[in-house]
Amino acid sequence: MTVCVGYLPTSEGRAALGHAIRECTIRKTDLTLVVTTSVEGTAEFAADLALAQASIGHPVVSVRGVDSDFDAATELIDLSYEESTDLLVIGLRRRSPVGKLVMGSTSQRILLSAHCPVTAVKAPVQPAEK
Repeated sequence: MTVCVGYLPTSEGRAALGHAIRECTIRKTDLTLVVTTSVEGTAEFAADLALAQASIGHPVVSVRGVDSDFDAATELIDLSYEESTDLLVIGLRRRSPVGKLVMGSTSQRILLSAHCPVTAVKAPVQPAEK
């Protein structure tokens, strides 16, 4: 079985990766990262991938490179229809009250089209200074 995560080198992407790692540890499953090819060669990605491999405790972490965010959404949706996929994890940006009326098109597309459960994760925020 597999947990699939849409990864970007942002606070939301790292929050999604962290949640996916915890799910893999609990479920004792493999992890698949879906990343754009522009991110795949970066030092940030290499460091986060190494962290994922070390945290899960076994080296079964696969990476699927795609050309764009649209392709990443399509890949995640396609993976959701594979019998081996247990869960998709995606990161969401925080939005203003008006922005909450319209979710990001990529996130919305994944949530509405996925065949398996999807967990949407927000990045942690710092408390406001007084």
